[in-house]
Amino acid sequence: MQTLTQKLLAAACGRDTVAVGEIVTCRVDLAMFHDSSGPRRLQPMLDTLGATLWDKSRVVLVLDHYVPAQDDESRRIVRIARDWAAQQSLPNVYDSVGICHVVLPEHGHLRPGMFCVGGDSHSPTGGAFGAYMFGIGSTEMLGVAVSGEIWVKVPETIRMCWEGRLADGVTAKDMMLHMIGRFGMNGGRYQAMEFCGEAVRALSMQERMTLSNMSAELGSQVGLVAPDAVTLDYLRSVGVTDEIDVVRWQGDPDAAAEVHCFDASTLVPQIAAPHSPANTQPVHAFDGVAVDVAYLGACTGAKLEDLRAAARVLKGRRVADGLRFVVAPASARDEAQAAREGVMDVLREAGAQVLANSCGACAGYGGSIPEGATVLSSTARNFKGRMGAETAQVYLGSPYSVAAAALAGRIADARDMLA
Repeated sequence: MQTLTQKLLAAACGRDTVAVGEIVTCRVDLAMFHDSSGPRRLQPMLDTLGATLWDKSRVVLVLDHYVPAQDDESRRIVRIARDWAAQQSLPNVYDSVGICHVVLPEHGHLRPGMFCVGGDSHSPTGGAFGAYMFGIGSTEMLGVAVSGEIWVKVPETIRMCWEGRLADGVTAKDMMLHMIGRFGMNGGRYQAMEFCGEAVRALSMQERMTLSNMSAELGSQVGLVAPDAVTLDYLRSVGVTDEIDVVRWQGDPDAAAEVHCFDASTLVPQIAAPHSPANTQPVHAFDGVAVDVAYLGACTGAKLEDLRAAARVLKGRRVADGLRFVVAPASARDEAQAAREGVMDVLREAGAQVLANSCGACAGYGGSIPEGATVLSSTARNFKGRMGAETAQVYLGSPYSVAAAALAGRIADARDMLA
């Protein structure tokens, strides 16, 4: 009996099975890096070694952290990335069209059964597609870039089983904040998370992406969702025509795993207080906390469905006087679709300041978070200084919660506004 984690690693190392604790060498199907983690660090090391990329077709470069460039250092970093991409004739380069974790799947690069690495800690997003994907540092990425291989210690599996259905206005972000609040940021202990149960199966692809993405905040190497019809429908919608073997990539029900069960029907909106996602409590624990900035952005909070959620709360309304409502759509594709649906008009009419399709303030770039501000953000992390301003007090919540705070001028339960 093998978990999905074990099946993916066994396939990557060319075996039928693997055992927990084994160290195996895996073939990499795809390596992703961005302008911050990629060329400016890899190029000098490759030049020193006189080495070349093992397979350019399996490399994806996304420029999302330092764009649009606003100072000399940013322009230098972006120029290095663009020049290196041109020099290498890389076939898969996405420049200023969105955040890597959103751009990668929307261009059909991720599929069930793949083994992938990314030069970013939120690379576990790929697990939403039944792909084993995790973040690595620049030195490890150098090894992958040259050899196309990396070793992995087979982790134990933790199954997070969510039964029941989420109430309207409660999201995958709330599920994840609740788990982080319960288990802490080292809850994974290098292990692999597999998310399952009725509530997970009912999630859309973009909601599953949020769940897998923030497995990094749980301390897990990967966050996996077994592929199904939802996965297949999404892949077809982004132009993937290959045959997809959904049945193969299911964990055996009796495989050894640590199991934790949750009732999704009882979950309420969750808020994480400064300065850790682990400081999570139900929304009403923060009633009355005034908010200066409501930030709707990042790979966990500004995808198409996130923008739609915020628009549901804000339609026909205006944000609170004196509050700054900032929206940074996660990708150009999602923003364009939101515009066609009228979602962007709703957000702008409510008072949103719309920024570029990039990591922006989530990575401490863009200057949208002032010193001393109290912020409710849809980002994945609220570490001190993470969003640039050392003195900012950053709370985390779902897109619904961010929109509700924008409207009320304080942390509030969006479900009251939806009703």
